[in-house]
Amino acid sequence: MSRGWKVPGLLLALGAAIAAWQVARGDLVQAAVVLVVYALLGLLLSPLAFPRPVDAEEARRRSAADGRAVVYWRPGCRYCMRLRLRLGRAARRAYWVDIWRDPEGAAAVRAITGGDETVPTVVLAGEPHVNPDPKWLRDQLR
Repeated sequence: MSRGWKVPGLLLALGAAIAAWQVARGDLVQAAVVLVVYALLGLLLSPLAFPRPVDAEEARRRSAADGRAVVYWRPGCRYCMRLRLRLGRAARRAYWVDIWRDPEGAAAVRAITGGDETVPTVVLAGEPHVNPDPKWLRDQLR
């Protein structure tokens, strides 16, 4: 299992364990609710909640050609999730690089942030922005 799926997998396992405990107590409705809530949380924190990632080299190449932003992120990051949710449909107008899948992307983030892997890091028009305001980025992507 890749690192991006560990947190969602653990959430689903925890939800299943709690639901099984509630089923054993005879509370089927509450068990179903718990299972659904944990499954949704796992989905939100999974790589599936983000646009399909590209590698850092491809993202830079495409960005140079069309001027779109490059967003460096990692699964399970609450700030990345906040940015993704607040961007809404505009998120599809950027290139997303999962730094846990792409070592070159992680190195790019470390170079920008002085050695840390602080995400989300956005590069727009050659200018890096670490944990930018979602409203600002949404306006830039339009």
